[in-house]
Amino acid sequence: MALKTKDNRRKFDADNMQHIVRLFNTNIDGTKKVAYSITKIRGIGRRIGHAITTQAKVDTNKFAGELNQEEINRLVDVINNPLEYGIPNYMLNNQKDYETGEDQHLVGIKLDGLHRMLIERGKKHGEVRKCRLAMGLKVRGQHTNANGRRKKVFGKKK
Repeated sequence: MALKTKDNRRKFDADNMQHIVRLFNTNIDGTKKVAYSITKIRGIGRRIGHAITTQAKVDTNKFAGELNQEEINRLVDVINNPLEYGIPNYMLNNQKDYETGEDQHLVGIKLDGLHRMLIERGKKHGEVRKCRLAMGLKVRGQHTNANGRRKKVFGKKK
C-alpha cells in the first residue's frame, strides 16, 4: 500500500512491496511506476507500455512492486496477446511477419531471435546493409577510418 507524504505525493511502503519483479527474463525495478518500469523489458517502449497497463486495467500510478499476482498475470497476458485487448497494430513491433504474415509484438529473447534471423536471411540474399550489420561496420554510408572508433572496427589502411 502506498503512503501519502505531507505534500500529498505518493511514497512506496518498503515493507509490503517487492523491490525486484521478474517478467520475461528481465528484472523490473519495483520502486518505479508500472508503466515506466515495464519499459525495461526489451521490445516495450513508453507508449506501448502505457497502452499495456491501461488495457490490463492496472492503475498506472501504482508501483511495480505493489502488484499482486493477478495483476502481473494480466500484464503478461496483454503483452503476449496485444491485439486481443484492443491495442492497434501500428503499435506492434513485428507487423506482417515475413513467414506467417501475421501482426505480432515480440519481447525479450524472441525479439533478439527475430533480429538475428533477419540479418542471416539478408546475408544469404547478399544485401549490403545486412552484411555490414553482421560485420559490425557502419551501414548508412559513414566513413569508417577516423570516426566510430569505439566499436573496434578498422577502416582503410594506408
